[in-house]
Amino acid sequence: MRIADILKSKQTFSYEIFPPKGDMSVVQATDVAERLMQNSPDWISVTFSAGGSGNSQNTVSVAKAIQASGKTQALAHLTCLGSSRADVDAYVEKIKAAGVQNVLALRGDRAPGRDVIDFEHASDLVAYLKQAGLCVGAACYPEGHLESSSPEADIEHLKAKVDAGADFLVTQLFFDNEDFYRFRDRCSRAHIKVPIVCGIMPFTSVQQIQRMAFTCGASIPAAVIKRLVAAGDSKQAQQDAGVAYACEQLVDLARNGVDGLHVYTMNRPSVANATHDRLLQAGYVEA
Repeated sequence: MRIADILKSKQTFSYEIFPPKGDMSVVQATDVAERLMQNSPDWISVTFSAGGSGNSQNTVSVAKAIQASGKTQALAHLTCLGSSRADVDAYVEKIKAAGVQNVLALRGDRAPGRDVIDFEHASDLVAYLKQAGLCVGAACYPEGHLESSSPEADIEHLKAKVDAGADFLVTQLFFDNEDFYRFRDRCSRAHIKVPIVCGIMPFTSVQQIQRMAFTCGASIPAAVIKRLVAAGDSKQAQQDAGVAYACEQLVDLARNGVDGLHVYTMNRPSVANATHDRLLQAGYVEA
């Protein structure tokens, strides 16, 4: 089923996981997905790492297992920087053979040796994947992309993705819901009418949130800093504070009628379960 069609009928709830790398096996990653599926998410997205990280080939394997379960939909990520049309064609052939209809089209991070081959922008990949008959999502950035010169320029680039055929958008993580509401207003003024799914990452440590702020450009509100200070040096207390804060974000977003809620799980079912249970308690998801 196409995610765009699901978004037409309801406020969605979904998860993101990353495929195996290092010591993690495909079986372990699939087990994580199975545990997440117990909460009946509308879809589970599987990230894609380019540039020789060692796990991009496993994206299809994990997405195939999710799709084959019959319990939910798989959303396979694809980055295009450093990829040729032949590379993308081969990937599309694999995911179609796996029964996956949904792809999140991303440019990917710039890195040494990862140069433009056939796709310079994510909008180029969006258009190419649409021609392949896929349901295509794209990324958006409530606080603006790190490389954007201004909020106006950022919206122009986003409009290019939508005009190229993006069926829905998924946001980069953010910690202040007001940033998203302002972004949603900017999208409305720019006549960007596709559904926008809110991506929320429950922080689990001081180090993690510092890394996310640096790599993603997400600002850290005073409310988050106060909670981390109150948690002290306890790793468990820091994780509890992060999950509680994310749950509050999700409930507020649901209450304010966003199109979808997407949890960056970091492959931690316990964290994912906590967000689902809080939304269930508030009446925004089903058991």
